[in-house]
Amino acid sequence: MDDAEAQALNRAIRLLSLRHRARAAELLAPLGLSTGQEALLLELSHAEATTQAQLSSALGCEPPSVTVMIRKLEARGIVRRGPSPSDKRATLVELTDDGRALVERIGVVWRQLADETVTGLDDATASELAGLLMTLTGNIDDRYRIE
Repeated sequence: MDDAEAQALNRAIRLLSLRHRARAAELLAPLGLSTGQEALLLELSHAEATTQAQLSSALGCEPPSVTVMIRKLEARGIVRRGPSPSDKRATLVELTDDGRALVERIGVVWRQLADETVTGLDDATASELAGLLMTLTGNIDDRYRIE
C-alpha cells in the first residue's frame, strides 16, 4: 500500500469511528446512557450474572472505568451488585428488571444506528461489512496481544 492509500484508509477509519461514536451518543442520550454503558448492559444481557473483572475483559476497558459505569447504573436501579457465592473477592453484577427493559430499548437504538451507517450500501455489501471490520480489528489485536 502506498502512502496516499494508507493515509486515505487510516483517515476513513478514524472518521468513521469518531462519527459513529458521536451518533451513538446522540441516540443513547434520551435513554440516559453515555457511550460505553450500553455495551456493558448488552454484555450483561448475555449472562445471568458476571464479575466486574469479566466485564472489564469483555469490554476491553480498564477495571476502574467499569466500576464507575456500574456505580452509575446501580444508582439508577439498572444493575445490581452482590458477592459471588464461589469467590469472596469477586463481585457479581446483573441486570435488574429495569435494566432488561432498557436493553430492549438499546436494541432499537443499535438497529437504527446500524441502518444509518450502511445507508447507500447494497444488502450484500452491508452483510459482508461486519465480517470485514472484525477482520481489521483482529489484525490490530493480533499485533498487540501480550503473551
